[in-house]
Amino acid sequence: MAQSNGSYGANSMQVLEGLDPVRKRPGMYIGSTGASGLHHCVWEVVDNSVDEAMAGHATRIDITLLADGGCRVTDDGRGIPTDVNKQQKMTGVEIALTKLHGGGKFGGEGYKVSGGLHGVGVSVVNALSRKLVVEVDRDGKHHVMEFADGGKVTSKLKVTGDAPRGRTGTTVTFWPDGSIFETTEFSARTILERLQMMAFLNKGLEIRFKDERPDHKAEPVTYRYAGGIVDFVKHLNTSKESLFSKVGSYELAEDDQEVEVAFQWNTGYNADGIHSFANGINTTEGGTHEEGFKAALTTVVNKHARAKNLLKEKDPNLQGEDIREGITAIISVRLRDPQFEGQTKAKLGNTSIKTLVQKATNDKLGEWFEQNPTEANKIVKKAIAGAQARMAAKKARDVIRSKTLLDGAGMPDKLKDCSSKNRDERELFIVEGDSAGGSAVTARDPLRQAILPIRGKILNVERARLDKMLKNLEVQALISAIGAGVGEEFDLEKRRYDKVCILADADVDGLHIRTLLLTFFFRQMRPLVEHGHVYICQPPLYSTEVAKAKVYLKDDHAKDLFLRDNPNHKKDFGRLKGLGEMDAEELRITTMEDGLRTLLQVTVEQAALADEVVSTLMGDVVEVRKAFIVNNAKDTRFLDI
Repeated sequence: MAQSNGSYGANSMQVLEGLDPVRKRPGMYIGSTGASGLHHCVWEVVDNSVDEAMAGHATRIDITLLADGGCRVTDDGRGIPTDVNKQQKMTGVEIALTKLHGGGKFGGEGYKVSGGLHGVGVSVVNALSRKLVVEVDRDGKHHVMEFADGGKVTSKLKVTGDAPRGRTGTTVTFWPDGSIFETTEFSARTILERLQMMAFLNKGLEIRFKDERPDHKAEPVTYRYAGGIVDFVKHLNTSKESLFSKVGSYELAEDDQEVEVAFQWNTGYNADGIHSFANGINTTEGGTHEEGFKAALTTVVNKHARAKNLLKEKDPNLQGEDIREGITAIISVRLRDPQFEGQTKAKLGNTSIKTLVQKATNDKLGEWFEQNPTEANKIVKKAIAGAQARMAAKKARDVIRSKTLLDGAGMPDKLKDCSSKNRDERELFIVEGDSAGGSAVTARDPLRQAILPIRGKILNVERARLDKMLKNLEVQALISAIGAGVGEEFDLEKRRYDKVCILADADVDGLHIRTLLLTFFFRQMRPLVEHGHVYICQPPLYSTEVAKAKVYLKDDHAKDLFLRDNPNHKKDFGRLKGLGEMDAEELRITTMEDGLRTLLQVTVEQAALADEVVSTLMGDVVEVRKAFIVNNAKDTRFLDI
């Protein structure tokens, strides 16, 4: 064991006071110091206002991105308490803004339900801001308190006048600290997606957004949904062909616990259309509330199928995956003491809520089936067709396995594998076309990088069941190369590569191929996407020369930036038409070699929204797809710039 040259005693130990731990290790509190961490600060402030709404004390939240880079969040709730806490000898405002694990969400009196578990939300935002101002309208007075440089009090809480028109509520305005964050520029689109989701989950809550930044001026946006999660289901199914027009819903409340469910089936084949939330938090990894719903759903559908003689005595019960094929469902639960697994709050662990969801679904969904027999019968018949397809897919899998494709014993002939036995350094490049594949094979590092060429455009799995998909040769090659199975059988731990990189031309056809591959991974190997193992390569679109050295530019935006920084540049720009026209050295230094390449990591932060985009772009409803493309053609949120 290595020995330290210095002595170790009490004087070597560091004690971090107040909010210092947050500034020292910001990633522990907000996940990262990149764009996701920056927006996490917005969520923390907004969630406090949403908690007021869930408690029945707020009806409106306003979010404004200010011209000077700040963010302001205003609600019409009760306002943070301004009186002095006798034990702490400081006001409620100061406790909320300067104390970790301090707030009104622990004793059970201030909030019955809350998304914030640890009471660190707004104090963390204060710690990571160069300036923060809190304004409280309460007891007829307008109070103001100011902080700077990571939470230091610069102006104590004081009354500056009467509350306007007797209103109550809290306004928090903060300016992120550029010495902490990699970027301090907020994304309006990212914020709007989150706000819309919160409006869906809180029936009747009005959420208004305004962007006052000079380069981002846009019309204000207001979200308010009288139907709540019923409207959420309608919204998610806009791009899908519904199996029936009705959206079913039910709710049940018992012992400080509430469950709301809304559902509708569509004609698609995706069985992952269930989106769950606990106290407004998107539980992307599910949990006990989802388990209760799925178990009861399977029971109710089979019971109805038997009662209506749609399943014969000799027929086996329908399986859960058959029944969930084509479902879009929102499960929203509220409970006093939520137990989340992991720091990201991605999975709910309370057993009592499973019982409540199961009871509500058995009783209320059973009633809905009886009251809506036409729709119920369509659900059962679709599930029966799904079961038949599942059996056909099983036979197809068995045939493929007999060819040693799925079990990892045999690899596709065109796969040029790498030699490393260390999965953590192995990379698979899926390359469009044989000619580009040849260049990639020459350009690669054969120790770590494997090449799989694919021909043309793979099957659109959004419009095909698994049995048809498994007959597609390009899909078979992808499944066997990755080696972790497919669909319900996919096992992330069996993957053969740490990175799966999509390498396609930077033209329209290349983008289409990229979208088809991403759809395949999202639908049939979702854990690969969710755990950050899928990447998009960024081959350059242009090249030019500077001082006899070649410079590569990945797209029009990069070219514009280059011309801005080099206004006297006289050389022409050559357009690189495709990967097949790049020699191996060009491909290596621009796209494949560590330190020189740019890879975009594909992530799914909000599964419901990702589901919507994939269904819109790859589904059957042409009009909706066209409208989406027109409306988002100039949106740059997916660009690595």
